[in-house]
Amino acid sequence: MKCERIPLGVENAWMDTYFLDASPELAAGDCRPVVIVCPGGAYAHTSDREAEPIALALCARGFHVGVVRYPCAPARFPVALCVLARAMAWVRANDASFYADASRVAVCGFSAGGHLAGSLGAFWNAPFLARETGLSPEEMRPDRMVLCYPVITGGEFAHKGSFDNLLGEDADAARRAEVSLERRVTGDFPPTFLWHTYTDPAVPVENSLLLMTALRRAGVPFEAHIYSVGGHGLALASKLTENREGRGVQPECEGWVDLAASWLAR
Repeated sequence: MKCERIPLGVENAWMDTYFLDASPELAAGDCRPVVIVCPGGAYAHTSDREAEPIALALCARGFHVGVVRYPCAPARFPVALCVLARAMAWVRANDASFYADASRVAVCGFSAGGHLAGSLGAFWNAPFLARETGLSPEEMRPDRMVLCYPVITGGEFAHKGSFDNLLGEDADAARRAEVSLERRVTGDFPPTFLWHTYTDPAVPVENSLLLMTALRRAGVPFEAHIYSVGGHGLALASKLTENREGRGVQPECEGWVDLAASWLAR
């Protein structure tokens, strides 16, 4: 495995790579798909529980993986988005060096990291992002997206802390609407896989439901799984990502990884 730390142009921003080695014994090793992971943390920090454990789980299913540690508060929008765009462009520019398929580069985000991943899906072809990064839309566009209990809306069902950290506590409703992803879906939004729990006490399931409705209206293919039980921040939902308080294990939700990997491989 090739593990490197790739700087992404901003202080305290980088991507850790988990790229599988090629081997003449492995038919799949010649050209693998890539998943760029954005951990959650309410735009206050990036969670370790949604970083390396996710990368290793996806590597075990045949993917190259990069984990992006993006700037959080007091950094404001679109600083983190620009960092993720640079990570996407770096993967595409260096695909040949680690046997990656540049036409199959997905982003996978958790909670606020889901908002970040979804923002790249919404804004990859926005003029402001090209100006901020100096990159072309084609360099930044995700081919697919996996959004895990994502923060989506700044409206009625908002996770207030995430939007306060992303925009500042003084951001008004109009500013929050600008980065509410259900309002930004067009036919250019990448195909999307979502999962959420009905009982999520922090980021209400309506966040995913609103995005699903917007995707449907725009004709964007998606797959969604709503689990009847489970809290927020489950990560792998197994003992591997149990937190220090003994929470985060939900066997009913563990299957999301295989479902997402199968979807990405189609």
